[in-house]
Amino acid sequence: DPSRGSGGILAGLENEFTDLDGYFDAALKRRPAINNMMLVGHNTVRTLAMGYEQRAPTDTELRKMKDAVELALEQGACGFSTGLIYRPGRWSETGEVIELARAAKPYDALYTTHMRNEGDYLLEAVDETLTIGRESDVHVHISHHKSAGKPNWGKVRDSLAKVEDALAKGQRVSLDVYPYTAGSGRMIEYFNLDRVSRDLAEVIRIASCPAFREYEGRMLVDIAASEGVDVTEMVKKILTAPKGDRTICIQFIIDEADVETNLAWHDMMVGSDGIPDLNGKPHPRLFGTFPRVLGHYVRERGILSLPEAVRRMTSLSARTFGMIDRGLVREGCFADLVLFDPETISDTATYDDPKQEAQGIKLVIVNGEIALDAGRHTGAGSGKMLRYRRSAWGE
Repeated sequence: DPSRGSGGILAGLENEFTDLDGYFDAALKRRPAINNMMLVGHNTVRTLAMGYEQRAPTDTELRKMKDAVELALEQGACGFSTGLIYRPGRWSETGEVIELARAAKPYDALYTTHMRNEGDYLLEAVDETLTIGRESDVHVHISHHKSAGKPNWGKVRDSLAKVEDALAKGQRVSLDVYPYTAGSGRMIEYFNLDRVSRDLAEVIRIASCPAFREYEGRMLVDIAASEGVDVTEMVKKILTAPKGDRTICIQFIIDEADVETNLAWHDMMVGSDGIPDLNGKPHPRLFGTFPRVLGHYVRERGILSLPEAVRRMTSLSARTFGMIDRGLVREGCFADLVLFDPETISDTATYDDPKQEAQGIKLVIVNGEIALDAGRHTGAGSGKMLRYRRSAWGE
């Protein structure tokens, strides 16, 4: 439902809006603490046009989707995004995505993607992503670059080589990574109930489970053992229960060496995602992503320098996503500033205790107003809803 916020600043609220302007109005009434820039989602517009139909769209349905994408871009979205692992996007063909991504070209906006596959078919998914970018002639951004599943560890080198080749040929491509060895999402998206993957089930931790709150924060294998059932049967029990499709899980599927390979790659941005108001024990990246890079990967591991890490988190991201006059400490730019101690900054959020603030952050200023002072939120509400108007790529 486009009028219900499922995460972020409108999480869980019923709102009356049908377009980006309406969303911005609803968000501003809540006085956001941070700046926000929006993408228009493929799964949203596909659901609006044709529900959860497992087929290609008709010409009329495709036109309806494209109209919705164009309206959002006209109203200030910075790009078009897909989640091709998820429903209903997983049922789309490449041609559908290309046609919708073409809507971004007149605005010089981006095509960002959670690719169709991040495991056995990672390299094929990268090829598809690059094809979409070439055919639509728009900048491509790959979200949360990884090789999922132990048999695929190390493939990030091959996928990065494909990106390097595309860059050498003049294609605009960028990527981000989160600094953890686990991902997270709706559990129902990862399992076929007719053929439950044991390998995946054995590395799943329950983050939030409305059907069985007592399972939250526990590994599936431990839950199954305590109830005397096979782990694959436990997957079915959870997902077929009332509200079972709302279960959020954490999957330990990423190699630490791949995380470091990603962070060592030039221009690899740092990103995160999640549901801020999630009950239970969500992924610690909601609280720890950026401090973890600065503390663990910069200070402790030396994977990248402090200035380079800051660039990846600020000016590079701002430039890539067209945030004009942001991401730089320079006269005339907006005063979005974080004062931290490089000797002490660290993440404290863990999988067992994820809702923990970072250490070493002294002050946060948003649009010139103090938002966080000595660990206390000031309630300033000085964040803005940013409208994308032109690309800052190459500036």
